[in-house]
Amino acid sequence: MALLSFLDRERSIAPPGYSRWLVPPAALAIHLSIGQAYAFSVFKIPLTQLLGISKSVPGDWKQSQVAWIFSLAIVVLGLSAATFGKWLEGAGPRKAMFASAVCFSSGFFVSVLGVHFHQLWVIYLGYGVIGGIGLGLGYISPVSTLIKWFPDRPGLSTGLAIMGFGGGAMIGSPLAVKLMAYFRAPGHVGVGRTFLVMGILYFVFMMFGVFTVRVPREGWQPEGWIAPAKSSAMITTRNVEVNAAFRTPQFWLLWIVLCMNVTAGIGIIEQASPMIQELFKGVVKPVAAAGFVGLLSLFNMGGRFFWASISDYIGRKATYFIFFALGGVLYYFLPQTGGDHLNNVRLFVTITCVLLSMYGGGFATIPAYLRDMFGTYNVSAIHGRLLTAWSTAGVLGPLLVNQIRESQLAQGVDKASAYQTVLHIMAGLLFIGFVANLLVRPVAEKYWMAEKSPAPVPGAASTLQQAPAR
Repeated sequence: MALLSFLDRERSIAPPGYSRWLVPPAALAIHLSIGQAYAFSVFKIPLTQLLGISKSVPGDWKQSQVAWIFSLAIVVLGLSAATFGKWLEGAGPRKAMFASAVCFSSGFFVSVLGVHFHQLWVIYLGYGVIGGIGLGLGYISPVSTLIKWFPDRPGLSTGLAIMGFGGGAMIGSPLAVKLMAYFRAPGHVGVGRTFLVMGILYFVFMMFGVFTVRVPREGWQPEGWIAPAKSSAMITTRNVEVNAAFRTPQFWLLWIVLCMNVTAGIGIIEQASPMIQELFKGVVKPVAAAGFVGLLSLFNMGGRFFWASISDYIGRKATYFIFFALGGVLYYFLPQTGGDHLNNVRLFVTITCVLLSMYGGGFATIPAYLRDMFGTYNVSAIHGRLLTAWSTAGVLGPLLVNQIRESQLAQGVDKASAYQTVLHIMAGLLFIGFVANLLVRPVAEKYWMAEKSPAPVPGAASTLQQAPAR
């Protein structure tokens, strides 16, 4: 255990002169790695051809069976974030990042055995459960630290990190495809060896974040920055403990806010390629549809930084009002761009890119929203519990899209028209989110921690005259 003592929180306190701008790259190293989960679809077809090699044969897994690997990983992400969030607050980001790296890479290693012995349940256990725990720990591990380093720009700081999760597929997808092509042989499709190499590469890359991350020393604040004498009523200067926060109406309203935003966005992500091909039948080919999916990934990633940064100026509540009001109108109008109506591919692509930017922006803005409501003391733990909304949406979104679409098709509705009902329901979900966001109010005083809190909000001391830290 002495070998791992460098993981202790006390060993990660920043020395004088340490630049806070070294922390976002450390967070990015973690999020770019675990963001590989968004690229899991590149393994779907190869995993269904492990026996047939060039095509699926009797005994090979079906795509519907393989799809549960990703869903399970997202569910476990939310559950592990909720379970280990409070532990992370005491253990510190370095120990949590290390645990994330071990679990995420181990998920790949265990999955190698599942491929070798053709046991799907082993991959469920590896990539889905063990890897999912790594996803949850890695996702929340830098949040509290970034907010404490950037009390002046909490939205920008969390946007920088969570942007990496949205862009992880841009690295993971081509990497996996090239590795599988390299390892492919007459006797196997190369998935097992690809899992092994990716597990090693991601572990090494994530260790950069482990060694680089630092926590600010007690009482630190940005040089020359003084907390504003008058702050918004929606930004607390007090702290709320995680169990107390869990009992507040604000927590559950924000849970609904995140769940509705994610459910609607995942509905597009999960069905993006077939949707554009079916709405513009004969016009958009599979290759162009693949490019469209890549474009959505760019806007998903960029929206996380853009909208989170904007929220520092207009406020978190106003930012979500834009997501729900504009998003609801766009979802309702989107079917009208199809081949049976306006037949405007560019308008369809433009609208979906804006929607995906707000989907990503919702993920990046919610940590700062929680910080505004509950302070910084347990923000990672509170964020972890809130991510169960993501777990719910990860199942609810694809289920709604696929079930409603199949029901419409069974009634004789053509494929293009079947999306109209689906997308109008998504607009309705955003209206529910709009109402929940409207009801958010400052947390009542009865939930506040006592003033002798061991970790007060950075920059929010009891006096207004403070000397800036050096």
